[in-house]
Amino acid sequence: MPGVTIEYDVPATMRDGTVLRADVYRPAAGGPWPVLLSRLPYGKNTTTANLLDPVGMARRGTIVVVQDTRGRGASEGEWEPWTFESDDGYDTVRWAATLPDSNGSVGMYGASYFGNTQWMAALAKPPELKAIAPMITWSDPHDGLFSRGGVEEFGLNLWWSLWMGFDTLTRRHADDPDSGSAELATLVRAFDGLAKSGYWDLPSGRHPAFQRYQLHDLGFERSRREPEWAASCRVAGRHEEVDLPTLNIGGWYDLFCQGTLDNFTAMRAAGRPAKLIMGPWAHGDFLGQVGDVNFGTAASGEALDFRGTLGDIQHGWFRQWLAGDTEAGDADAAQLPPVLLFVSGINQWREEQEWPLARAVDTEFFLRADGRLTDDRPKEGEGGDTYVYDPADPVPTTGGAALMSSEFRLGPLDQARVEARPDVLLYTTEPLTEDVEVTGRIRAFLHAATDAPTTDWVVRLCDVDPEGVSINIVDGVVRVVASPGEFAEHEVDLWSTSHVFRAGHRIRVQVTSSNFPRWDRNLNTGEPIESATQGRPARQEVAHDATRPSRVVLPVVPAS
Repeated sequence: MPGVTIEYDVPATMRDGTVLRADVYRPAAGGPWPVLLSRLPYGKNTTTANLLDPVGMARRGTIVVVQDTRGRGASEGEWEPWTFESDDGYDTVRWAATLPDSNGSVGMYGASYFGNTQWMAALAKPPELKAIAPMITWSDPHDGLFSRGGVEEFGLNLWWSLWMGFDTLTRRHADDPDSGSAELATLVRAFDGLAKSGYWDLPSGRHPAFQRYQLHDLGFERSRREPEWAASCRVAGRHEEVDLPTLNIGGWYDLFCQGTLDNFTAMRAAGRPAKLIMGPWAHGDFLGQVGDVNFGTAASGEALDFRGTLGDIQHGWFRQWLAGDTEAGDADAAQLPPVLLFVSGINQWREEQEWPLARAVDTEFFLRADGRLTDDRPKEGEGGDTYVYDPADPVPTTGGAALMSSEFRLGPLDQARVEARPDVLLYTTEPLTEDVEVTGRIRAFLHAATDAPTTDWVVRLCDVDPEGVSINIVDGVVRVVASPGEFAEHEVDLWSTSHVFRAGHRIRVQVTSSNFPRWDRNLNTGEPIESATQGRPARQEVAHDATRPSRVVLPVVPAS
C-alpha cells in the first residue's frame, strides 16, 4: 500500500492569535491532493476522531487534517461550546488549503458536534471549502440538542457537560495538579452517580453540578439566559447561505434524526446538490444490532447494503467534489441515489428520489375507549381516560433516540416495564391483516386537560408483535401552559421513521407525561425551572370523543 506520513500537533493561528493544533495525515507521494478536515472537541487522536479512518483516506490520495477545537486537547484558548466554531472553522479551512501538497480544495467530515462544525464553517463561506458530509447532527438546537418541544434534553445536557468537564478541570489545575486531582475525583464520582443522584438534583434549569464545578453546560441553560447565542450552532433558516454539496447521514434512533432530515430537505429546496442516507442507527452506533433488534448485517455501516463501508461511500463522494474526479463521480452516482433509506420491520434498504415521499398518505388513527386504536373516528359519549403524573415517580427512559448516562440503553427496546405503569395510557389496533408501511413525519394531536398550571405530554409509537412484545419506534414531547381543568388540543411532534408494521402485528400508541431523565421533569407548579425545587402530582385527562378526537397521524405508503 502507498505510504503515509503523519505530522502531530501542527499549529494553525486563528485571527485572534490563538493557536489550534491538528494531526495531518499525508500521502507519502507528492501531490497535489485534496484535503479533508475534521474539527472536534473530543481529542484528535481518539477513536471518536477516527470516524473516517485518516490513514486509510491518506492512502487513497487525500490529505486528512484532524484538529482539536479551541480550548480542547492540544489547542490553546478557553473552551466554550459552539461560540468560536464559525470563525475558527473559516480560518482553519483557509489554513488547511495552503498545506504542502494541497490542491487547494477542502472538504469537511465528522459527526455530531463535528458535524455542526462543518455547517458553521460552511456558513462562514471560506472559498476553499468545496463540500461537507455532516453525520448525525442537528438543524435547530431547540429541536433535539438543547431541548425538544420546549423541554430540556436533560439526560444529554448533564451527561455531556460533566464528561467534557474532565478536560476542563485538568487544564484549569495544570499548575496545581494536587488540588486538581481532588476536584477531578469528585467530578468523576458525580459523573458516575448521574443515574442515582445527579439527574434527580434540582433545580434542573440551573443545575447544581454546573455551579459546583464552574462548567459550561451543553447550551440549554445559556440559551435561556442569552437566546441570541443559540445562533452559534443553528443551521435552521440559513441553508440558502450554504452553496455547497452535502452528504447527510443519519439514524432513525439518533437523537438528531430529524435534524439530519431537515438539513437535507432544506438544501434540496435551496437547489443545492444533496444526498441522504438514513440507517437504523443510534447516536454513533452504526452496527446492525441496535437495542433489542438485530437489523441484519446489511444494516451495518461496515456493509451498508453491501455497497461498501460508510467510509468507502464518503471517499467516492468527496473525490467527485474535491478532485474533479469524473470517474469517481460517475461511480458515486451509480451507487448512491438521492435518498437511501433503511426500512425497519422488513429490514431492507430502499432507494428513493425524494424526502419526504410524495406518495405517503397522512392517515389518522384515533384513540378510542377501552384502549383501542382505529381508523374510525370516535363516537359521542366515549369520554376519556385519566391518570396521575407524579414528578417524584416519573416514567423511566427506556430506549429511543437519546444519548445519556450508560445505564440507559438506546434504540428499540421492549416496553413492558413502561406499559405496566398506571400513568401510561395504551391504545392498540387489532392485529393487522396486511403490512402497513409508515414512512415520513409523525404527529399526534391530543385533546387533554390537567389540573396543573403547566405539564408535559409524551406520545410514543410502538410495534407490538404477535407474542405481545412492544418495541418503540418514535416518540415526542411537548410542554404546555394550561388553564387547570380546561381541555385544549396539543400537537406532539414524534419526528420521522421508515417502518413496516407486519401483518399480524399491532400498532400501539402510548400517552404519558414524562420520559426521565432523557427529558426534564415538569414539576407541575409553573415555577421557573431555574429555581423550582418542589413538585406536585397532576391529574391528567385525555379525551377521545366525537368533538375531541385525539389521534396520531401516520404517513402511510400505499402498497406497490
